[in-house]
Amino acid sequence: MLIESLVKSTVELQGFRVTTVNYDGDQLEAKLAPDRRYLPCCGQCDRPAAYRDTRRPRRFRHVPLWGIPVDLCYSPRRVNCEHCGGIHVESLPWVSGKRRFTRALMVTLATWARVLTWKQVAVLFRCSWGTVAAAVDEAVSHGLAHRDLSGVTHIGIDEISRKRGHVYVTNVYDLNTQVLLWSGEGRGLQTLEAFFNFLGEERSARLQGVCCDMWQPYIDIIQTRAPQAVLVFDKFHIVQHLTQAVDQVRRDEIRDKGAEHKALMAKTRYIWLKNPWNLTDGQRVRLSELETLNLKINRAYLLKEAFREFWDHGPAAFAKLYLDRWFWWATHSRLKPLRDFAWMLRRHQEGLLNYFRMPIDNGIVEGLNNKAKVISHKAYGFRTAKCFIQNLYHCMADLPLPRTMHTFV
Repeated sequence: MLIESLVKSTVELQGFRVTTVNYDGDQLEAKLAPDRRYLPCCGQCDRPAAYRDTRRPRRFRHVPLWGIPVDLCYSPRRVNCEHCGGIHVESLPWVSGKRRFTRALMVTLATWARVLTWKQVAVLFRCSWGTVAAAVDEAVSHGLAHRDLSGVTHIGIDEISRKRGHVYVTNVYDLNTQVLLWSGEGRGLQTLEAFFNFLGEERSARLQGVCCDMWQPYIDIIQTRAPQAVLVFDKFHIVQHLTQAVDQVRRDEIRDKGAEHKALMAKTRYIWLKNPWNLTDGQRVRLSELETLNLKINRAYLLKEAFREFWDHGPAAFAKLYLDRWFWWATHSRLKPLRDFAWMLRRHQEGLLNYFRMPIDNGIVEGLNNKAKVISHKAYGFRTAKCFIQNLYHCMADLPLPRTMHTFV
């Protein structure tokens, strides 16, 4: 098979033809020319238009052949379009806009960028990091424009830290398909407002359930933009708040009782925080010894374990009875962190009980957030939020890639 035939089979050349292919020892250069049987098409409306003049030659990077770089060389024409009114460069079917690489190379780079870092892909294909970033950006733009969001009914909202200094990115996931729906910089009221602007009023009205933590800006926006959706507070975040309260009791007790008690409580932090079935044999023995002492942390531990039963007290009416009983225990425990936690639950009681009306949680979200952190750590971080968010979309949103004649499996 001739090299010209290989180029024709991997490049969209409707209305164009390959004239020559030259090899100078470093790369292949395929020269393209117009096929006179076809009229040039306008680059704006993609309709046939009248020829005006020819511009200087342009080079386009194509998918390497046997490790040899391939460039396409073509002199684009300008047309006088009567449909959209104006003089425009003709439509080139193998490239998007003013990119200097073909759509086939874009898909290839974007596919590799889902499994490797952008720097590694750039080294592999002998191109710049910016070329890979541009390919991912084009792939994400195409995917966002062609994905279907009509089936989104249950979403989970959470934030992850992008870098040191409380710099956050808010992610919204589809709990049914377990893919990323939207990602935005920050974690405030304006951030989630931007998500609902992106989703639109019609799709927002189809939401049935929203799961998030007890962050007030999230609550305010959800109740305003999707009032029909059942707002469920994530039980994993609630348990996290509880374990933090228990650990604060341990810290306060060590501070109040001095160095001798600190030596007694050495290396016991995770004994109080872990689930009983996850304790090692040595930790079980140590816990049994500590339970014989009159410790505040032991009372906090018993309250923590008693709260575990709350999740088994469905439906909502029975769960509320148990929550009221546990609230009394916590507020009369003389443990300030547990009292504060109990009052926090009382303030958000309705969203807490909604779990028994719509049993959704952010367990899927936590797993996807871990994947997002792996993406960031694999690349040793991203300098800008835009690049980080684009990579999250590319790797976690299950976006469709453009179809090309050059298939990459």
